Amino acid sequence: MPRESYQELLESLREDVLYMSEVVLDRLRLGLSALEQKDEEMAWQVIDGDDEVNQLYLDLEQDCIDLLALQQPVASDLRFIAASFKIITDLERIGDLATNLGEYSLEAERDVFPEVDIQDVAEVVIEMIENAMDAYDREDPDLCYTIAETDDEVDSRCETASEAVVRDLIEREIDADSSDAEIEQLMADVSRLLLTIRDIERVGDHAVNIAARTLYMVENDDDLIY
Repeated sequence: MPRESYQELLESLREDVLYMSEVVLDRLRLGLSALEQKDEEMAWQVIDGDDEVNQLYLDLEQDCIDLLALQQPVASDLRFIAASFKIITDLERIGDLATNLGEYSLEAERDVFPEVDIQDVAEVVIEMIENAMDAYDREDPDLCYTIAETDDEVDSRCETASEAVVRDLIEREIDADSSDAEIEQLMADVSRLLLTIRDIERVGDHAVNIAARTLYMVENDDDLIY
């Protein structure tokens, strides 16, 4: 295959990975909105949209395999294709976490702990993904380190939020007249909120994974991978 055509295939792969990230980010934002607004229609849009994300992943996986098998890339091209394959895996998993948020919102009927601001932490995580994909697009190693540093802040805020939920539950006075059903509902609400915090933290971890693979792609540096 002519070199020019080969380079076009590589560039097409980059553009398609970036497109997949945009789809996943849309799903994530929609899932967060559904959770905040308790909107069932939004929730089902996220859940039903997971098939599109999965198909994008499978298509790009095949593209990566074809490039590896048919073009036998070396050096920087090989790192680029390998990094792209790992990145679409992280994007697919972020899509799964967005679907989780949609499912949680179907069960959420009230804000049991309004002082725990999930949306604020989620905005930081969304920015991490945007920056990670920007680093991939522009091959920016410095931005990769910035994303890893931001993740420490996200981890801390998620830990604080989880501790606040548990502390509030321990200190909460449950009315003696509360029925078993009411107590079970409270525990379900607490469990769902803790799962939401966990999933948002995991999205941040996937953003770091994307940054780590990008750093390896650009500089052959595995510093953020381990």
